[in-house]
Amino acid sequence: EGRDRMILVPVKNLKDAKQRLAPALTRHERSALASAMLQDVLDALTAFRSRGVALVTGDADAKKLAAECSFEVIEDDANPGETGAIEMATHICVERGETETLVFPGDIPLITADEVQMIFDCAPSQGAVLVPSASGRGSNGVLRRPADLIPLRFGNDSFLPHRAAARATGKPARVLKLAGIGLDVDEPADLADLVAASGRTRAQQLLWDWHIGERLLQAAAG
Repeated sequence: EGRDRMILVPVKNLKDAKQRLAPALTRHERSALASAMLQDVLDALTAFRSRGVALVTGDADAKKLAAECSFEVIEDDANPGETGAIEMATHICVERGETETLVFPGDIPLITADEVQMIFDCAPSQGAVLVPSASGRGSNGVLRRPADLIPLRFGNDSFLPHRAAARATGKPARVLKLAGIGLDVDEPADLADLVAASGRTRAQQLLWDWHIGERLLQAAAG
């Protein structure tokens, strides 16, 4: 039986990533953190290499990380943002006969292989599994069977539209809350949550090395 599943991770330009963290981190730090978070995500996905994992990216550093993990790269030269990238990659998956896609962002450093397995374990034979962000507004994991069950639109408020679209198909739309996958890092407040969380990821280690907790307190006091 051929491979019919694919985990997709869209990655934009790591060097200019995470602009909204500018109040707390320098440009160099933002880039380093984005790279560390992506590595944390890829570390968790190595357990699923045989299922198929692809980075959807045109970024040279991201491609290098993909090669180190023996993951596929779906070239995203146009760099139309995450929504356009996933639309293009989904189209490729369908053309190749893949029947399932699971999409994760590259900024969920607390993701674990166990959590990923939980998504597969609760997936309906046809339908969707949605993992909301901790705020309940974003979508930090979306499994689709078939692979193009619904179009994905990424952004701060993507969860409710995704859930509505999945329900409208008439197939099961399961919502699974997972603490690790739920923490995405977009705002300075997310840095404090990441530092405080249990675990020892690459991203957390960077923030500890940078004494980010103290820096955030000073910024708040200043």
